[in-house]
Amino acid sequence: MQPYKGLLVLDAAQGIAGPYCGMLLAAMGAEVIKLEPPKGDWSRGLGTRQGDHSVMSTVFNRGKRGVVLDMATEDGKRQVQALAAKADVVIEAFRPGVAARIGLGPEHCKADVVYASVSGFGQKGPHTERPCTDSVMQAFSGFAALNKGMDDVPHRAYTTPIDIHTGMCTFAAVQAALADRLAEGARGGAPRQRILDCSLMAGAASLLSIQVADVGLLGRQPPELNVPAGSYACADGAWVMVALVREQEWVDLVTLMGAPHLLEDPRFADFPARAANKSALLPLLREIFLTRSCEEWLALFRTKRLLTDRMNTPLEWLAEPHVKEVNAAPLLDQPGLGPVPMVALPGIGPILSPSPGLGQHTDAVLAEHGLKESAA
Repeated sequence: MQPYKGLLVLDAAQGIAGPYCGMLLAAMGAEVIKLEPPKGDWSRGLGTRQGDHSVMSTVFNRGKRGVVLDMATEDGKRQVQALAAKADVVIEAFRPGVAARIGLGPEHCKADVVYASVSGFGQKGPHTERPCTDSVMQAFSGFAALNKGMDDVPHRAYTTPIDIHTGMCTFAAVQAALADRLAEGARGGAPRQRILDCSLMAGAASLLSIQVADVGLLGRQPPELNVPAGSYACADGAWVMVALVREQEWVDLVTLMGAPHLLEDPRFADFPARAANKSALLPLLREIFLTRSCEEWLALFRTKRLLTDRMNTPLEWLAEPHVKEVNAAPLLDQPGLGPVPMVALPGIGPILSPSPGLGQHTDAVLAEHGLKESAA
């Protein structure tokens, strides 16, 4: 699907959320110019890397054209503004107010631009100047507080769920704005800018929609939904994940575990009772889980189609026969790094266009837009 072929996008964001939106637009056919300062997007310096490429920057900048311009110089600023004035979509992730101060605000863009500002706390409010990352927002939003392990301690998710979800939400908002622009143009409407305020705070809150609604309604934290769902160590050192959504699954679980006596204990009669007596129940289950290997438990649980599976590492996931059979992570031949597995996106599939090197397309892009003579 290439619905955005012919669309020009200026992606001036760094990190994950904004660039993820830009990468999805590139996958849909848009020409996405990845604008970076001379030192590059900070994601180029994190994690596994070789030269000016990193796995992180590759994942979020596939299919783009790389341009380096120095906005600290008058020439660089003029070139950036000239590109912004042509772009159908501009994505920026500066602190609120910075884009306008450096000459990359909406006032320097097309009359009908879709302008997406990605920030930590949004463009208004007392926290707009606070520095923010995925981890910070996991703490602020309540995500980490809800992500308690079996040790009952809040944990930061090791991945970047809020960054990625915010990038997806930004992509959805940009698509809606583009569709609105198209429809309004067909009706003969005058061009107008569409300014999108896309924050990690809003992205995190949308991930916690059920929890926010529940606590807002009750005025307190409700009991856990599905105790004793969670992770359990097995005799072979592997871990099994158990999920429960119906009372019958609790009955089937303990029966298969050889502990039907737990069904007679009033402390564990239903989900609310088990939540109230979690500290008494979990040690009993942990002890039983340690009597068999993970595969032995899974073989038993599958006889009743229980919601269980082995807790894989990402490396084990890549080796799974099902993952290989459906080609869930085909290899991208990324210059500078080599073959890198890139997960296929739901409904879209694999995106296997390489990520640009730092400033790789600067001269070509400036020449195409009549700015070559000003290139430094």
